[in-house]
Amino acid sequence: MATTPRARARAQTMDEIVRIGRRHLATDGAAGLSLRAIARDLGVVSSAVYRYVQSRDELLTLLIVEGYDELSRRVEDAVAEVPTADPRGRLGALGRAVRTWARAEPATYALLFGSPVPGYRAPEERTVAAGTRVPRLLMSIVSDAYAAGRIDIAAHHRATGASATPALVSGFEEVREAFGIDLPDDVVATGVLVWSALFGCVSFEVFGQYGADAMGDPDALFELQVTRLADLLCLP
Repeated sequence: MATTPRARARAQTMDEIVRIGRRHLATDGAAGLSLRAIARDLGVVSSAVYRYVQSRDELLTLLIVEGYDELSRRVEDAVAEVPTADPRGRLGALGRAVRTWARAEPATYALLFGSPVPGYRAPEERTVAAGTRVPRLLMSIVSDAYAAGRIDIAAHHRATGASATPALVSGFEEVREAFGIDLPDDVVATGVLVWSALFGCVSFEVFGQYGADAMGDPDALFELQVTRLADLLCLP
């Protein structure tokens, strides 16, 4: 169905509100977002903005979904350039794309992966699907490698051992169902570790946790980290 001129105009205004919102996010932080300030930059009275965005929380949700989608597109495009038969290369492409985007968009990255915004709770029905695109892709890389017989299962079992409780085993099953993968518990556990460790490495750099010089060579450090994460997964 073709969109009407009115619908196109509304979509354009929404895009502009989100664009201005991201600019304010970078200068004022998530807690400092103001619809009045956005209306001023948009050149309209504040009441006009409320016809498009009902509240600051609604704006935060829009910014979160757009941020997740933008990050995911960058990552998916990068991974698509590497053959499926090269899981280590695909993991590296994924990690570098996350890092590159995070360094270019630190304010939006902080909104997605930093401290919670006081008084705001992201609606799961609107944010979970967008927020899990990257980890879903990461786990699919692992799943493809496993299906091709390219993962050392014995090594994963030695690392995981018998430490998984019944509740954790149930959690692993939820991961399998949510991501549509068929992996044994030991590999799921390692995949989740790599997922959290990758974003931990990126967050440490973006938020300056390594110090002013980022250990002297942040690019080399990240490449070393990605290599070690691939080793954790026992990828060839």
